[in-house]
Amino acid sequence: MNLKIIDNLVVFIDNIVPERYLSRFQEFLLSGAIFTDASKVLAILIIFLLLSESAFAAMLMSLNLPVSVLILPLFVIPGLFTYVIVQQERRAQEIERTAPDFLRQLSSMLQVGLSFENAMEDMSQYGEGPLYDEMRRTIIEIRMGRNFDEAWRAMSKRLKSRELERIFGIILDGRKSGSSISKVLSDVSDDLRELMALKRERRSSVMMSVMFLLISAVIATPFSIGMVSVYSGFMQSYGMDSQIIFTAPIAGEMYLIIHSILVGFIISIIMYGDVKKGVKYSLPLAVGSFGIFYFISTFGGTLLMGGF
Repeated sequence: MNLKIIDNLVVFIDNIVPERYLSRFQEFLLSGAIFTDASKVLAILIIFLLLSESAFAAMLMSLNLPVSVLILPLFVIPGLFTYVIVQQERRAQEIERTAPDFLRQLSSMLQVGLSFENAMEDMSQYGEGPLYDEMRRTIIEIRMGRNFDEAWRAMSKRLKSRELERIFGIILDGRKSGSSISKVLSDVSDDLRELMALKRERRSSVMMSVMFLLISAVIATPFSIGMVSVYSGFMQSYGMDSQIIFTAPIAGEMYLIIHSILVGFIISIIMYGDVKKGVKYSLPLAVGSFGIFYFISTFGGTLLMGGF
């Protein structure tokens, strides 16, 4: 989309948004395999929101839709966040799958006499996948003058895997201490292979519990609370108004959001044993559950009446 308005908006964003925030957002996009300039993504997002809000406003006036439909275009923001998170998960799993073989091959190349840097460069030229992409980026950073240790640790953090970050830290410490780096690589490759097997086994054993929590957060709870809102609307339409009927939908919405956030943290604890990762699950769950609730509460009454 090389439209003039997008280019002008990109320049405006570059001028008003601090560079450090654009850099962080760019890293976030790259981790989700979105290889577009961060300013351009923000510009396209702003234009999309303005156009979609204008279209929904016109539909609201012509079709007599509820004002709350104007919130629908805003779902694209958590949608983008969710997409990047899903891509990060897939990328981390692919890296974890290929890392043991990569380390084993790197160990073999060191055993035939290559230096660590030359072995990395040779490996990066012929391999394909996110791990090799990160290795190529690290080599470029080293050529541009960045310290090897800093570039190596930065790469381990970009992999978005706690296990790999620990393994790569061990490799770096072994290299600095003067140990046989090929032996270190061989040992950590075997350890990582066993660790990944245990991780897959643990993940498969808890998937039933995770699926139950997902169904509860995204389908069951928003549907039931949405029907409470529909019932409250019916009661108000027949003049049977009361404070409980008026506040029940609002209390249900608050409970729905809190429930979704808590489920995200619980899933994070079950799958990773780390409550901090729950943030990336809580937001998509809250948005998805609220979307189901909004649909049921807004159109549930019409669908029920049409069914009869």
